[in-house]
Amino acid sequence: MTSAIQERPAAKAGRIPTVVRLLVLATFVVILNETILVNAIPRLMDSLHITEQSAQWVSTAFMLTMAAVIPVTGWFLQRVTTRQAYAIAMGVFLAGTALSAVAPSFEVLLVGRIVQAAGTAVMMPLLMTTLMIVVPEHDRGRVMGNVTLAISVAPALGPAVSGLVLQLGSWRMLFVVVVPIAALVTLFGLRKMDNIGEPQVSSIDWLSVSVAAFGFGGLVYGLSLLGESGDRVGLGIGIVVAGVAAIAVFVVRQLKLQRTGVPLMDLRTLKHRTYGLSLALISVGFLAMLGSMILLPLYLQNMRGLSPLETGLLVMPGGLAMGLLGPTVGKLFDRFGSRPLVLPGSIGMVLSLGGFTQVSMTMPYWQVLGLHTLLMVSLAATFTPVFTLGMGALPPHLYSHGSSMLGTLQQVAAAFGTALVVTVMSARSGQLAADGVAAAPAALSGMRLAFGVAAALTVVTIVVAAKLPRRIAAAAGTPEHDSPAEQPVGS
Repeated sequence: MTSAIQERPAAKAGRIPTVVRLLVLATFVVILNETILVNAIPRLMDSLHITEQSAQWVSTAFMLTMAAVIPVTGWFLQRVTTRQAYAIAMGVFLAGTALSAVAPSFEVLLVGRIVQAAGTAVMMPLLMTTLMIVVPEHDRGRVMGNVTLAISVAPALGPAVSGLVLQLGSWRMLFVVVVPIAALVTLFGLRKMDNIGEPQVSSIDWLSVSVAAFGFGGLVYGLSLLGESGDRVGLGIGIVVAGVAAIAVFVVRQLKLQRTGVPLMDLRTLKHRTYGLSLALISVGFLAMLGSMILLPLYLQNMRGLSPLETGLLVMPGGLAMGLLGPTVGKLFDRFGSRPLVLPGSIGMVLSLGGFTQVSMTMPYWQVLGLHTLLMVSLAATFTPVFTLGMGALPPHLYSHGSSMLGTLQQVAAAFGTALVVTVMSARSGQLAADGVAAAPAALSGMRLAFGVAAALTVVTIVVAAKLPRRIAAAAGTPEHDSPAEQPVGS
């Protein structure tokens, strides 16, 4: 952001600034909607007379829009004040929510979800950028622990909240309930929120915007098609390749603009080794979380016969544990650094996903609950320190770009995790069914293999966790004596 923003006095130690509290609350409300429709797919199919493939788009379109819009937020947050960014983001989100609530057709519902996502895409970068400016380095772990509640727990609680609401009414209630809550949060925030500095007049390269939207949006779209069967898989692969090619063009364009102009997404963030490692670990963590969120409802509802409400109640303790541990993990990070938290957290992810490879038709529900809770607790121990280390490794002028890149890769990782586990599960169960295996055992075997692939991928997090520094220096980008990993690449 601006120099005026960067020079703003830091908040008093031990207190969470009011602006951060308000942004955490608003971010929780908007991000919750990313996964709130997971349990509502059957209701949508019956009410709007659509197929399962079409109904899945209420979630896929949300992720696609987020991936396409987030790269623009770095430039957007530099041009407007904190209050303006907050008002625009929440206003757009409210408009999308209201449109979704009264949607007469699936097409209108899809438009509403896209509008919702456009508002949501601004909130997390706004929260992260503001936090890094107003909170002193020695207190960031504790504050980031509270922020984890919004960033990580909201998607985890989405299916649980939707299960409770769907027990009371139709799928429209999921939006009707959110409208007054979001409106109150918006009004309260505008009354209490202070501007953090003044906006900075800057230009934007619209070619970069177009290529980024096509690249990141196309990649998410293509990945979502990989979970389907038939010709859609070939189409998905083609779109993924095109998306990757567009991202390559985007990268070349940004490298050129870094020398001659203002990049849309400053890739110099990746020169900071700790930020790059944090980005990789967070992406794999979100892949594991979203992959398990897709597999568990399929297992519990389609194979064990639980209702959406029962499924939501079973996964709710894990989500709540993740949220309640966030502040505690933050305090522990401030006191002991990252390694005592991130390394055990990474190991816990592998163990929990490995445990899910043993799912069966008779696995006790307490075991499912325990494994899911272990996964959520492990993610809580990992996300807070890694978020803090990654963003803290950047100089202030790269905060908005760093948070934008972080948000974009989270959506891509979520889409990749969803597509990967569904593709592996479908391929394995289809192969066994073709060999004459009964439907239920075939589906169960496919699910075990999908959990196994997710567990294998999370082994990478253990390696990355071992390479992270214990903590960062007070000055962003300045290495500690015992943390050579903090130095920018090539320095």
